[in-house]
Amino acid sequence: MATWYEARGFAVVDRNWRTREGELDLVLRAGRTIVFCEVKTRRDDTFGSPFEAVTPTKQRRLRALAARWLADHGGGGGAVRFDVAAVRVGVDGGLSVEVCCGAF
Repeated sequence: MATWYEARGFAVVDRNWRTREGELDLVLRAGRTIVFCEVKTRRDDTFGSPFEAVTPTKQRRLRALAARWLADHGGGGGAVRFDVAAVRVGVDGGLSVEVCCGAF
């Protein structure tokens, strides 16, 4: 997923940043914007789409983790955005990626 963002001019700042409260999958920067990306991978939609997995509870947790990350890394000083990346694995093993920028 990081390569998708890098191809679009983003710099990867952090991957799989963890605390006791949870994990941020990707933290990226484009100019003065910090992007926190939640990556969800699914083989099928039996348990819902990858986007549906980012519930309001998960969104609150991600916002709290982002605030903690920003506090630990000097605040960022610019805009903050939350993206959700849906990665689907096909029966042939191929991947398709869909990113919802500014998802919440």
